[in-house]
Amino acid sequence: MNDNGNGNRNGNCNGGLVRGLDIPIVKLVPRTERKVNVKYRRRIEASLRAVGLLEPLIVFPQGDNYEILDGTLRYSILLELGVETVPCLIWDQREAFTGNRMVNQLSASQEMRMLRKSLEELDEKTIAEALGLVGIGHRLNTSLMKKLEPSVVKAFEASKINLQTAKELSHVKHERQAEILKLMDSCKDYSPTFARGLVLKTPPAKRSKMNGTKTPWNQADTKKSDLLKKLRDAEQQHDFYSGLYRQYTTNLLKLVIYVRSLLANQRVKEYLRVHHPQELDIFEQVISNTER
Repeated sequence: MNDNGNGNRNGNCNGGLVRGLDIPIVKLVPRTERKVNVKYRRRIEASLRAVGLLEPLIVFPQGDNYEILDGTLRYSILLELGVETVPCLIWDQREAFTGNRMVNQLSASQEMRMLRKSLEELDEKTIAEALGLVGIGHRLNTSLMKKLEPSVVKAFEASKINLQTAKELSHVKHERQAEILKLMDSCKDYSPTFARGLVLKTPPAKRSKMNGTKTPWNQADTKKSDLLKKLRDAEQQHDFYSGLYRQYTTNLLKLVIYVRSLLANQRVKEYLRVHHPQELDIFEQVISNTER
């Protein structure tokens, strides 16, 4: 942790006046108690131990003390570590403050640039421990960058294309990557879905050599086979129920003919009226319904 006395930093953040000030930790008062899982807390603690407090606490002045608007978890860890002075940003609008204003999610390219910049001063092990990771090699996307054409790398680093789009383009050779990027530029569409569509249209000669079966083309063939199987199953089910319906219709027609002939016999009809009146009523309803 770096404690630099009472250095002030002035600025404006999201519409609220911000003034930087190093404040004694005994004057800080948590606004709320934040409950987090142990693993997340240990990761934050490891980061504070390794590289110090990179993001100041956001506080609001209340008499001689300062209420913590954002940074309660960092405060509690710093308190346990025995830190005496904490860099803070003074926020002048207590009720208008929301922590989410202060947070921006890093894209894959921004994270990669941040890690590379950190490697200029810190070793990989220290950075990994600060982030609670085993290593950061996978975050640097080194192997992916080697597969990409220079203009595609530039587009990724400029956040024009995201990580998933870059991975899709890595399935084709550099020449084809440049062609696809130009098409994406002309359409202003840099989505992974559009990229994959163009990759799937790539002739075999322009495809990258890949080991295994998890290529876009094999996956597309698998999805196509699955779809065809589902269509065949649906067709078979349709044929089954169509046949069942036809058989039902035929049997119903035969029943109607049989009932008509049965009731046409007056002796049979009279017998049913005397001994089975309910069955006679059902037979008459069958004939009545078919005559509508």
